[in-house]
Amino acid sequence: MGQINNDIYMKKNFRVEVKMNPKSNLFSAAGSGLNKGGLSAYGEKIFGSGSEYVQSNISKCFSDPQYYFQVNDHYVRNKLKIVLLPFLNRGHWTRITEPVGGRLSYEPPINDINAPDLYIPCMAFATYLVLAGISLGLSGKFTPEALNWKFVTGMIGWFSEVTLLKVSILSLGGGEAPLLDMVAYAGYTFTGMCVAVLGKITLGYTYYLIILWTCLCMGIFFIKTMKRTLLSEVRSYDSSKHHYLLLCTALTQFPLMFCLSNTSGT
Repeated sequence: MGQINNDIYMKKNFRVEVKMNPKSNLFSAAGSGLNKGGLSAYGEKIFGSGSEYVQSNISKCFSDPQYYFQVNDHYVRNKLKIVLLPFLNRGHWTRITEPVGGRLSYEPPINDINAPDLYIPCMAFATYLVLAGISLGLSGKFTPEALNWKFVTGMIGWFSEVTLLKVSILSLGGGEAPLLDMVAYAGYTFTGMCVAVLGKITLGYTYYLIILWTCLCMGIFFIKTMKRTLLSEVRSYDSSKHHYLLLCTALTQFPLMFCLSNTSGT
C-alpha cells in the first residue's frame, strides 16, 4: 500500500513538472529572443557606423571614379592644349565649385576645363605603349617581353609621380586631396611622352629638342596645377618650402620623361 502511494505521489509531481516546464521554456525563449534581438541591433549599430566611417574615408581619398570620365570632345581638345602648351592658357587655373547637399563640390571635367580626368591619362598611356612597340619594332628589338617591360616601367613612373605629389602635399601641412586627383595629374605626363616618342620615330635626332620642349611644358603645367589646384587643399604651408617643392616637381619631369621616352633601348 505504501508503494502504491509513493507511485501516485511521483506521478503527480511529474505532471506538475511537465505543466510548469512549458511556461519556463516560454520565458527562457522570450529572454533568449530579447538577448538575440538586442545583440543583433547592437551589432548592426557597430557595423553600420564602421561601414559609414570606411565609406567616408574611401570617398575622401578616392572620390567617385565615374567623375573622372565625364568628358567630351571639347574638353579633351582644350585639355590637351593646356597640358602641352600651358603658357598659352590665358584663363584661370582654379577649379569651379557648386553647392551640393549643403557643401561645396567640384564640377565634373565636362563643365570645368581645370578639373582632372582619367580619360586622357589612360588613353595617353595606351598610346605610349603602342608607340613604344612601334619604336622597338623599327629598331629590331621588339619582343613581347620588351613591350611588357615598357608597361612595367611606365606604371612605375606613374606611381612615382603620384608618390611625389602626395609627399609634397603632406609635407606642406597634410592636405586631403583625393588620390585619384593625383593619379590623373600624374598621368598627364604620358601626353608629353607620346609627343616625344612620336618625334623620335619620325624626326630622328630632333627628338632631343622635342623632349626638352615637352619636359619644359610638363614642368610648367605641374607648377600651375599644384599652385592653383592641388595646394589649395592644404590649410597652411611655408611659402619658402612651397616654392622649393614646386621647383623640385618641375625638375623631376626631365629625368622621368628622358627615361620613359627611350623606347628603343638606345
